[in-house]
Amino acid sequence: MTGTEPWGDTVTVEFDEGIAWVTLNRPDKRNAMNPALNEEMVRTLDHLEDDDRCRALVLTGAGESFSAGMDLKEYFREVEATGSVAAQLRARRTGVEWHWRRLAFFSKPTIAMVNGWCFGGAFTPLVACDLAIADERAQFGLSEVNWGIPPGSLVTKAMAATVSQRDALYYIMTGEPFDGVRAARMRLVNEAVPAERLRERTRELALKLASLNPVVLHTAKVGYRFAAEMTWAQSEDYLYAKLDQSRALDPEHGREKGMSQFLDDKSYRPGLGAFDRSK
Repeated sequence: MTGTEPWGDTVTVEFDEGIAWVTLNRPDKRNAMNPALNEEMVRTLDHLEDDDRCRALVLTGAGESFSAGMDLKEYFREVEATGSVAAQLRARRTGVEWHWRRLAFFSKPTIAMVNGWCFGGAFTPLVACDLAIADERAQFGLSEVNWGIPPGSLVTKAMAATVSQRDALYYIMTGEPFDGVRAARMRLVNEAVPAERLRERTRELALKLASLNPVVLHTAKVGYRFAAEMTWAQSEDYLYAKLDQSRALDPEHGREKGMSQFLDDKSYRPGLGAFDRSK
């Protein structure tokens, strides 16, 4: 650490060939997210956006859990005990800021690596990541209904954005847990793999994303997220604008290189991998 890096207490970061492995680090609490962790994650994501060591980000949890959700004692009871509406709103705002907004629109590709328990509020950062790989035996659950409340914050929106109505309502209304294999079948995650292959498969995917044109990747994912909630006519105008924006912002001139290698040099065939960014 340089002394200026904002992680180290409830969040750790390791760098590996362009991958930033961001780990929620409260293993004794199954990485439950308290106000301190939420604040540290906001600062960490801010820092990593401008850190050249990070070309792709993997979010995971220390120990045997991805995250058990929100810390009931520190996030709810203790904040509410202050009697301050401002404190409650600030805690909610900080959580949502990184659970959804910072991750969903992060300037670099993101992957959730679900290595164990993923419950309640952890569904939001899981879905906000661009892609997700889970241990086949990871345990997922929305248990809130069993203790008297509906799923909080943006968890229900996260479910609605990724899985079918029948699956979403079944697990929201019953509170029953499910494993990584079921999560993959529901498309809550992209893949479920044996525990011994989880890091290897996640690293393989992260390295691929880290090797691609960052401006184009960011434009593509942001375009998808907004177009998903637009009409066809709005999407047509917006996506052409994003295409033009990516060409203006791309220092590599990727579109021109790719077309030249395909049309002129005959050295690249779309669909069979990425074009050569070095030329």
